[in-house]
Amino acid sequence: MLVGAATLLGLAATAQAQTLASLPSEVGAKILGDAKPIAAWVTFCQSYAAECAVDRTEPSRISLTAATWATIVSVNRRVNKVVEPMTDQDHLHVADRWDLAEDGIGDCEDFQLLKRHLLAEAGLPRRAMRMTVVIDEKGEGHAVLTLVTDRGDLVLDNKTNAILPWHRTGYVFIKRESQDAVSWVSLGGVTSPVTTANR
Repeated sequence: MLVGAATLLGLAATAQAQTLASLPSEVGAKILGDAKPIAAWVTFCQSYAAECAVDRTEPSRISLTAATWATIVSVNRRVNKVVEPMTDQDHLHVADRWDLAEDGIGDCEDFQLLKRHLLAEAGLPRRAMRMTVVIDEKGEGHAVLTLVTDRGDLVLDNKTNAILPWHRTGYVFIKRESQDAVSWVSLGGVTSPVTTANR
């Protein structure tokens, strides 16, 4: 019985951590200059120009309301559930390709691109949702989606349904898409991966 109670308490704590009210008010990651984009992102932008376009008339931050938070949580969970994780090498026989997981299969960046697409369709400003390259817990290149909000930078990840402040993910942040141009900016991580091709 104690194990069951402990499990329920753990689940309750996780659920509580994912309420809007429990999010800390924090600053975002610091931009340290220009960075070279991932090559597969450049190719993606040639095929999906609207997904990469930067509209400087859009807000650069998401104002988190209860409704906006519910939409973010819902889209994050739904995409994490419905997309089958598979590396580009196993799926498409290429090292790294970015797309919107049109066939229901994708790796890390495909999850995040689809999330951003759906969140933009729901009315969130694309300019405030930036593809981001990190080094993960295995020391590998990984892509997450950073939401620049009035409560700090929050990270959507296909490895977890938890939406975490950027500095609580355990990742080393390398670079992300600029909010001001179709380009990338450095976040200070020293080693930049060539690909983000993990699940």
